[in-house]
Parts: sequence; structure tokens; C-alpha cells
Amino acid sequence: MRAFLLRIRNILVDPRSEWPLIATEPGNPWRLMLYVAVLAAIPVIAGYIGSTYVGVSVSAGRFHDTPLIALFKSTVSYVFSFAIVGLTALVIDLLAPLFKARRNFQNALKLAVYSYTPVWLIGIVLLVPGLRFLSILGLYALRLLWTGLPPLMGAPRPKVLTYAVAVCAAGFVIVFVMAVVQSAITTLPFRH
Repeated sequence: MRAFLLRIRNILVDPRSEWPLIATEPGNPWRLMLYVAVLAAIPVIAGYIGSTYVGVSVSAGRFHDTPLIALFKSTVSYVFSFAIVGLTALVIDLLAPLFKARRNFQNALKLAVYSYTPVWLIGIVLLVPGLRFLSILGLYALRLLWTGLPPLMGAPRPKVLTYAVAVCAAGFVIVFVMAVVQSAITTLPFRH
């Protein structure tokens, strides 16, 4: 547990020192997915509580999801967290040759997993739907990605920025498409 918390702290506070250390570690997918499982649960649990018990205020009043609807939405969101990480890692790996970097799916997976750390941590703000605007702080993930590309994928310095921009653009498309699919999945069973 101490190593887990230390990794979170180090990747957020000193990523330039942490990425080379991560690059030397074996890319055990089960260990990486455990990291995702724990951290991706933060926005899922916070979102469940926020939508069910706190509710969302709009001009017409305060609306709450029923516990069953919120549980269904939360479950889909949690599963999609793993899919988003996997697809992002695939994009990082597939784009590597275009930017004179090395293809290495294990390192791409490490890069994707650890880069999403701030996104999951800031998910705690979903407890209070009025604070959702603070989710913008999750954009720190872009800096983590940018600093992680050279040590993990061997991207040459002149290519790092364009590689990071390409991965971010693809990442935004992945997240957008997954959000649309998630919305369709979570609203279909509950339409009247």
C-alpha cells in the first residue's frame, strides 16, 4: 500500500524523476490494472453519491438518480475506464513509429495508466455536482503524458510535443466516443 501511495505522489509531484523509474519496471498488466481498478473507483463512487444523494440543481429544481440507475451508470463508467486506458495505450504504441519512437505496448500501457492518475483523483469533485468544473484540473494528465513519452517510448526531444499532441487528440476522440456510447447504453434501459 505504501508503494502504491508513493507512486501516486511521485507521479504527480516529480514525474520527470518517476518516469525513468517506471521505464525500468516490468510492465505487469495485472498490477497496472489493479492501479486502474483502485483509482478509477474514485470518480465512480463520487459520481454515484453525487447523482443519487446530492443531486443536480437546475432552474426547475434538484434532480436525483434513483440508486438503481446510478449504480448502472457507475458500473458502465467503471468498465469504460479500463477500455479508455487500453485504447489510449494502443494509440500511444501505434503512433510511436510516426514520431521516431519505439513501439512497446507494455511501456505504452504504463504511460497511459499513470498519465490518467490526476483525472481519477480529481474525480472526487463529483461528490458535489456544482464543483464539476474543477475537473479541468485533470488536464495535468497531459503534462504527465508529455514528460513520459521520452523515457517510456524513446521519443526524441524534437518529436515529443507533436507526439503528445497527436496522442491527446486521439485520446479526446476516444473519451468523446466512449462518453457517447456510455450515454446511449445508460439511457436506453430507462427510457419511458
